[in-house]
Amino acid sequence: MIGFYNYTVILTYMSLISAILGMTFATNGHFKLAIFCLALSGFFDMFDGKVARRKKDRTDNEKLFGIQLDSLCDVVAFGAFPSLLCYCMGVKGSLGMLAIGFYCICGVIRLAYFNVVETNNFFSEEEHEKVYHGLPITSIAVILPVLYLLHFVLPYTFPVLLMVMLFAVGTLFIADFKMKKPSNKVLALIVAVVAIAIIITFVYSRYRLMNGFVL
Repeated sequence: MIGFYNYTVILTYMSLISAILGMTFATNGHFKLAIFCLALSGFFDMFDGKVARRKKDRTDNEKLFGIQLDSLCDVVAFGAFPSLLCYCMGVKGSLGMLAIGFYCICGVIRLAYFNVVETNNFFSEEEHEKVYHGLPITSIAVILPVLYLLHFVLPYTFPVLLMVMLFAVGTLFIADFKMKKPSNKVLALIVAVVAIAIIITFVYSRYRLMNGFVL
């Protein structure tokens, strides 16, 4: 079989599978479950690189395969999936399609650019920078679950907020500013914030359902 098979890519595949499952939830109107899948994809992606770097005997081809695989899965999990989810939640019309297209293009540009950078760094054996240039594409797995909370208080304007978010986040993907990479403590805080947002989403949705509100 072609490809490279070892434990270093398991989390990357789990991120992809979670995104695909989330797409099925989104197209069937199960937005809370789709949001959960997006956050889960982000969680898996957060640690796949750390797991891969722990394997010291990886060949050069295995390392390069990991770089390409991670980016290709990110296109689906944090590019196509959030775009489809936003469309299903009401981002439609000409301006909506422009926002979705813009977001996807910016995400692909970012991933392609840093594929080149990572490959060049690999061959020159340069160390990884301790800063991000622009906003990481995986940040959508934090932004969208938190933003979804506004769906309960601003149900009619929520699609507009999503549209603005797509334009803003897409721009930040390709903006050349430096942002310090988060420490393990900050990563733990981010996971906690997203987890709390998802718990609130499910609990409040249940409360509204029990009290006869339309979700």
